[in-house]
Amino acid sequence: MADLHLEPLSATTVVAANSLTLKPGQEQYAVPVSHAEAEQTIDPEGAWPRVVLDGDEVVGFIKGSFDEHETRPEFRCCIWSINVKASAQGKGVGTFAVKGLADEARSRGFSKLTVIWDGGDEGPEDFFLSVGFVPEGETRFGEVIGALAL
Repeated sequence: MADLHLEPLSATTVVAANSLTLKPGQEQYAVPVSHAEAEQTIDPEGAWPRVVLDGDEVVGFIKGSFDEHETRPEFRCCIWSINVKASAQGKGVGTFAVKGLADEARSRGFSKLTVIWDGGDEGPEDFFLSVGFVPEGETRFGEVIGALAL
């Protein structure tokens, strides 16, 4: 993964981003219940969807959201979703994507990036902890709210 870079989601990359194959068992963790519930009220203007490319190949996707006026702190500056192609997992793609989103958040004046995840053996908790997120609470559905100080 020598040539990683982020690009805005586009007509030429959307199919590849939507077709990323995860490892077996990971699909159930792709969208936390809290996100599905909040989706109708999040400002689409604050969305930051990006693909991670290794050369010309889409190997990951991250979507962030920025809304300083959001009443729920866990959605003011957050990772909405992150997916890394199964064969690219463990090679720094997810870390690269999170760092890119964190840099964008910092440039917009945010001091904290949040993410919500479900626990479980195939879930993303170990990844989020490894990139520096610290659990700071739970949603009303029992999902973990993690925070990364910027």
